[in-house]
Amino acid sequence: MHMTKRNLILAVLIGLSSSLARAQQPAEPPTATGTNLMGPKISFATPVCDFGRVKAGEPVKYTFVFTNTGDQVLEVKAVQPSCGCTTAADWTRLAKVGEAGKVPIQFNSANFNGPVFKTVTVTSNDRKTPTVVLQLKGTVWKPIEFVPPYTVLNIPPDAPETTAVIRIINNTEESMTLSDPEMNTKAFTEKLVTTQPGKEFQLTIAAVPPLNPGNIQGKVTLKTTSASTPSLEVPFWANVQQAVLVMPPQIMLQESPLTSRATPAVTIQNNSTNSLVLSDLAVNVPGVEVQLRELVPGRTFNISFGFPQGFALPAGQQVAFTAKSSNPRYPQIRVPIVQMPKITPPPQPAAVPVAPAAPAAHAGPSAPTAQVARPDR
Repeated sequence: MHMTKRNLILAVLIGLSSSLARAQQPAEPPTATGTNLMGPKISFATPVCDFGRVKAGEPVKYTFVFTNTGDQVLEVKAVQPSCGCTTAADWTRLAKVGEAGKVPIQFNSANFNGPVFKTVTVTSNDRKTPTVVLQLKGTVWKPIEFVPPYTVLNIPPDAPETTAVIRIINNTEESMTLSDPEMNTKAFTEKLVTTQPGKEFQLTIAAVPPLNPGNIQGKVTLKTTSASTPSLEVPFWANVQQAVLVMPPQIMLQESPLTSRATPAVTIQNNSTNSLVLSDLAVNVPGVEVQLRELVPGRTFNISFGFPQGFALPAGQQVAFTAKSSNPRYPQIRVPIVQMPKITPPPQPAAVPVAPAAPAAHAGPSAPTAQVARPDR
């Protein structure tokens, strides 16, 4: 059937109307899972805090402010300061789109003097910038300063004299005098000299030999004319070296008797100013090999041993390695030798025999046995 001219024009008009209606319909909005979303975004007003100049001991408090400039909820997962002197208080965990949050920080300046630089790492669900590093900087000053701030004396075993010098500096505007230093140990002496009246002083600490090897802690207390600081304490620490040091101090062997050859070794270190000579090296039981190697002439020695397979320390005998020393304070070096005892498993308890059960008594004839019928083949 052929379409008339009128019907053809009508069909064309209908098609144009449908196309125009579809074009005028609004586009569908993007869904929440669309790829054109930026996600959460953390933006700090400033990532740097310059606290200027503070007195040592004064706490520095600052709150970093951020805003969620993204289009999804922001989650701050962690706030991690770079060291223990800086702490973070309760920070904003969640921030909706456009909301602001805070990261409170506190810095303890008690043990600092001079320029300070600290960092705080903030971790969030920001896709492009998951971590942001905040900065905390400034200067800490002490009204009264010790240079060096911590005094350590390393004292050789036969040193004629060991001293340490500490500068005491008055950084305040008022003049100050020091007097009456007091030492809390007889192993050291103290001497105070004014190098700049009212402003700077010099304290000398000297060891009084002979000193026993080991560590010594001490302090000097001084009176001042400062109203804010009426007294000062200058702590110090001394390490008195041992003239001849043996490492390890004893030789430990495996379980007795040895299942294989053992080759332990010890190192002997000479810390005195004079060269050391070792002689007459021996172990007071037969069958043990001893070999001496001088790693640093007169200073460092290596003693190696060879214990044969099956070796066992004699019961009740003290066994040791000995060597003669040219140091008059340590004429003999002695290293004990010990061995782990053989572990014997505890005896197992004897098995208790079990008596056979008595046959059951029958009051009458036994019951007939049930027979199982077999199918015929």
